[in-house]
Amino acid sequence: MKMRVGTLVGLIFLVSLLVLSSASASAAETRVVYVATFEGVITSYSVDQFSRYIEIAESNHAEALVIELDTPGGRGDAMQEIIQRIQESKVPVIIYVSPRGAIAASAGTYIALSSHLIAMAPGTSIGACEPILGYSSNGSIVRAPEKIRNFYIAYIKSLAQASGRNETIAELFITEDLSLTPEEALKSHVIEVVADDVNDLLQKANGMRTKIPVAGKGYVTLNFTDARIVKVGPSLKDEVVRYISDPTVAYILINIGILGLIFGFLTPGWHVPETVGAILLVLGVIGLGYFGYNSAGLLLIGLSIIFFIAEALTPTFGLFTVAGVITMVIGGVLLFGGGDEYLIQGSTFSTLRMVIITIALLLGLFFAFGVTAVVRDRKKKAQTGREEMIGETGKVVQDLSPEGMVKIRGELWKAVSRNGETIKAGEVVRVVGMNGLTLIVEKVQEKEVQ
Repeated sequence: MKMRVGTLVGLIFLVSLLVLSSASASAAETRVVYVATFEGVITSYSVDQFSRYIEIAESNHAEALVIELDTPGGRGDAMQEIIQRIQESKVPVIIYVSPRGAIAASAGTYIALSSHLIAMAPGTSIGACEPILGYSSNGSIVRAPEKIRNFYIAYIKSLAQASGRNETIAELFITEDLSLTPEEALKSHVIEVVADDVNDLLQKANGMRTKIPVAGKGYVTLNFTDARIVKVGPSLKDEVVRYISDPTVAYILINIGILGLIFGFLTPGWHVPETVGAILLVLGVIGLGYFGYNSAGLLLIGLSIIFFIAEALTPTFGLFTVAGVITMVIGGVLLFGGGDEYLIQGSTFSTLRMVIITIALLLGLFFAFGVTAVVRDRKKKAQTGREEMIGETGKVVQDLSPEGMVKIRGELWKAVSRNGETIKAGEVVRVVGMNGLTLIVEKVQEKEVQ
């Protein structure tokens, strides 16, 4: 009996070990780290991009999200929205200043200080956070007034304090426009890891505790043992917007757009310069970063409607229609984004994309056929006025000798015979000309009437 009990206990112990090892192996298999990339100026579009990355990591219950960051800074309001989104994230967000030569300057430094962990690759830098208002006409920097500087000093210190990082250095990022190398930042307790690549980062950060609570609930100890890495790249629209949101590119687009409009107005009838100019001007305004993807999409769709209306009112044999189709397709893509952004299957978005393109093409065809009808109608003989009466026939109701009255289309007209001959009442005449409101007519021969 004791033998049986012992055997039973042994079996239970063995099964328990197998279950635990199986659960451990399962946990290791499901442990995943998402790695995303952000490069360029911080704009309103950047908020959407950061949010998309975080939503993907959250929906897949990632161990962490690593964002490889390379930015010279950007808009303060967009930066604050990104910081708020990071601090609300349900997964730890690690900002990794990478690759070599990358920077996390100005707004990028604030974003890094708000993250759960900061890492830097060799040859990168962080800092240089002095707020500016822009540039004067001679190219010199317009520094922000003391009130704004004090606000950002307090803001960056609060971020450093909340994460237990060096407040003094954080303040110097603004007051002295300080920049640090990875080694200096690590020694100054501004960052936590210096890593050559993502794998090196995960190895060194394994077992570390987040610098700020995750989703405001508590600190998390990172576990990257046997973690699987999943790359999340920027979408096509992210790349396009990143390019046009470069301040230099946006400025050039706006100026070329204005020149196109001016040239178009000075050379009426061609329509190409003002069409191209309007598109470039809108793209330049979008590139300034005052719009999110949805607003930019609506702006482009609005421009496409203007092009369609312009085509209907001023036929250009398809130029405005083509411009309308192009801007509507781009606007639709920006408005609805990519599959990852909405966490839907790729096939679903492929269908949506085809709907966008199909509707744009149908509208284009509608206006193209409408324009064709207008052009054809304009080529027809005028249906009112002097030209309408020439060639019409009627009957004489009062002898023309040479002047009298005729009835044409049920209307009485004063008429005069063309050669001064007398034409009796009841005879059929044809209008050959007009003199004011007097018709000039000639007698129609009997065989012509038959």
